[in-house]
Amino acid sequence: MAVPKTNRQLQLKIFYSLFFFIMLSEISITIFFPSVPFVKLAAMITLIGTLPLMYVTFKELRGKDEESAQNKQKLKNIFDTLDVAIWSHDLKAGTLLITPGIEKLYGYSYKDFYKDMDLWKKVIHPEDVYLLTDRSKRLARGETVTSEYRIIRPDGEIRWIQDRGFPTLDEKGDFVDFNSVLFDITDRKESEDRYRSLVEMSPDIIAVVSQNTIEYINEAGCRLVGAKHPIELIGKSPLEFVPEEIVEAFKMKGAKLHSQQVRLECQVKRLTGDTIYVELASAPIYYEGRYAVQVVGRDITERKRTEETIKNMAYHDTLTGLPNRNRFRQHLNAVLNHLENNKILAVLFIDLDRFKIINDTKGHTVGDLILKEVADRLKLVVEKDGFVSRQGGDEFIILLENVNKIKAVEAAQRILMEFTKPLVVNHQEFFVTPSIGISLYPTDGLDEETLIKNADTAMYQAKERGKNNFQFYSSSLDGISVRKMELENGLRKALENHQFILHYQPQLSLSTGELVGIEALIRWEHPDRGIISPADFIPLAEETGLIVPIGKWVLAEACRQRKLWKNVGLSDQVPIAVNVSVRQFEDDLFFKYTGKVLEQTDLQGYQLELEITESIMQNLENSTIILNQLKERGILISIDDFGTGYSSLSYLKHLPIDKIKIDKSFVDDITSHSNQGIMVKTIIDMGLNMNFTVIAEGIETEEQLYFLKDNRCKIGQGYLFSKPIPASQMEKYLLNKKSGSQFY
Repeated sequence: MAVPKTNRQLQLKIFYSLFFFIMLSEISITIFFPSVPFVKLAAMITLIGTLPLMYVTFKELRGKDEESAQNKQKLKNIFDTLDVAIWSHDLKAGTLLITPGIEKLYGYSYKDFYKDMDLWKKVIHPEDVYLLTDRSKRLARGETVTSEYRIIRPDGEIRWIQDRGFPTLDEKGDFVDFNSVLFDITDRKESEDRYRSLVEMSPDIIAVVSQNTIEYINEAGCRLVGAKHPIELIGKSPLEFVPEEIVEAFKMKGAKLHSQQVRLECQVKRLTGDTIYVELASAPIYYEGRYAVQVVGRDITERKRTEETIKNMAYHDTLTGLPNRNRFRQHLNAVLNHLENNKILAVLFIDLDRFKIINDTKGHTVGDLILKEVADRLKLVVEKDGFVSRQGGDEFIILLENVNKIKAVEAAQRILMEFTKPLVVNHQEFFVTPSIGISLYPTDGLDEETLIKNADTAMYQAKERGKNNFQFYSSSLDGISVRKMELENGLRKALENHQFILHYQPQLSLSTGELVGIEALIRWEHPDRGIISPADFIPLAEETGLIVPIGKWVLAEACRQRKLWKNVGLSDQVPIAVNVSVRQFEDDLFFKYTGKVLEQTDLQGYQLELEITESIMQNLENSTIILNQLKERGILISIDDFGTGYSSLSYLKHLPIDKIKIDKSFVDDITSHSNQGIMVKTIIDMGLNMNFTVIAEGIETEEQLYFLKDNRCKIGQGYLFSKPIPASQMEKYLLNKKSGSQFY
């Protein structure tokens, strides 16, 4: 490495200075001491002796120069690898030193800054130039100043610069030297800006709490508690807004879980004094070098109100405000689960006498007002001694706790006495009497279902004995109950009084989601009891033979509706499916009647699908004849509830069957970890091998759907796609299909 010019000059100065010093000494001695001859010789010896010392000195200087050069190169390499620039300006000497790192920051050659010392100012973003005025004033006072501003590079890119300036003032206070270190902080600023935008624009509350003090809160948080600006909240304790246990829970759980979130729901007190429900999540962070808790939350007041409304609707009767049957059963179960030994409960089942006459003659509006008045009277009679609920229609149930038979009698007598007084509605008097059935725990039942059923049975016994009285349940009432007889009587009139309606459930292709069929399902719209499920009246209809005329009506109504739907674009290839009972199927006129309905409705045979049960196998010979007749007419045949009846595969494969329907109980097993849908898979495989189209009914979950699709089941129906709906809603469903809407 070459010796720096400065060091060589120093070495020469030392050599010549020493040489002249020796020569001057020799001359001076010669003049003043001429008689000393050996002085000149001594001077020469001194000069020669000094030479090694000079050599060593020069060598050390050379070594330091090399070390200094190496250190400077290392320092240069470090600066070149960092996005850092150093600016050093000796104002007194007028010298300027700029490190090459400035080229990375500004995009200009560092020589450009030597040529134009104001270039660094000229490239500052116009919106940030104002910072220079305050910066200059503070530097002139000798203060260290850190500024952050944007610059515009030659290619138009905007970068953020952090400029930390160190001024030096002399004893007179004059600005004589200035040093500055510049950093590129673009990535940090952009990250901060993105975070700040997310925080400030967030509709959720975002706050930072440290040492029981609100350190930061965004605008959404301000609005939540009723403040106009964060300054109103920063510095305050969170205890002014949330309960102490919530604050402590965040601290404790946050400390235990470290970086994991903690979620809680609580009430927040607003500045206006009212309270709202808030869902909060917290996580421990460091804020300005200190441990803190970041809180994120949202207002869930409306959700809470909705939940409360839904809960109220689920467990309370909308007309009377009383607990409904679900709430009563829940309450009775809870009481039974915590009942002490030797305690007796009484369940009173109440049905209003002659209420149907009032409802039919005066209308449902008056009937509803009477029911509300009845509810109020029952609550007044029972007060705190019992739990009053409305079962539905004109039926009420009361639970009395810690009673005996005598107290149950007294309660029933008080109720009967209360209704000896007329009910006044719209300035008109009405007389309604109750029939009361009573069951006692534990003699008449040990569970809620049995107690209610037996009280209901006893209530019908009270009606049989002249109404307006009470009866205790007795085992002699078992067998065909009074209620069953009344249900049969009502069933006989239901067809005549047009109380039956049909609901329809779509059948979809599991691979495409297209509509491939519609099943008609009967419902009984009872004037007093509301909608009665087929499970409650179909067995009775079959037992009494009423299923035959009811089945005829279902077939005719379903075909009539199928013809009407053609007008809204229902494809000719989509059949209407109708359930046919064994008793109806074995009727001698069944085939003839079916053909007549098709002719009257102008439907083709393939537009009707008859769903029969496996129990037809009990009379295989006759069933085969009828099935072949139907098949010749083009009518589709499917086996309903496959796997639950009497079918023999050896016979089934010889019958003209088009489809088999997997019973819902097997579909439910798909989600069972023990069975895992083995039966369903077996039925599908068997059906495919026998060239049957397989339909799965009762699909309620995505898991069931995926399993069925994976195992090549063709068609499905169930609540996942649509519950059974009235004809008017089904028409909208079909119109949506026509407009291209997807079913799933």
